[in-house]
Amino acid sequence: MDGQPVKIIAKNKKAHFDYAIEDRIECGLVLQGTEIKSVRDGRISFPDSFAEILRNEVWLKNLHISEYIYSSVFNHDPDRPKKLLLHKDEIKRLTRKVDEKGYTLIPLEFYLKQGRIKVMLGICKGKKQFDKRADIKERDIKRDMQRELHLKNR
Repeated sequence: MDGQPVKIIAKNKKAHFDYAIEDRIECGLVLQGTEIKSVRDGRISFPDSFAEILRNEVWLKNLHISEYIYSSVFNHDPDRPKKLLLHKDEIKRLTRKVDEKGYTLIPLEFYLKQGRIKVMLGICKGKKQFDKRADIKERDIKRDMQRELHLKNR
């Protein structure tokens, strides 16, 4: 990341539980007016959001950016679809991947990099119920081991 500080605005923790993440790609985000100020304040919600490829453009749907509270009547629509900025080659690669059975594009995190809002987009495949149970079991085992090590070192 070239030594530049990156400020993480929001992470999608639910995506890591519900999906197996195959690949990640960094995208720019087209924002209007007061949206950038709301995003910098962290007034963003995206639990059900996903990206869709329409006419060789990638659009982020179900992303809610709250209205900026210090704005006047010239505020933005909080639920409008946002365009993601990618190169043509990247869009073609994503299109081929999404056309495969079961793959979808999910935003994993939003962060500020060199003064610009970036989105980490994940190429994900949905997990089955038994995969989720295995993840929970693995997390519990890891937590118990950490607890035992902590008590042993006291």
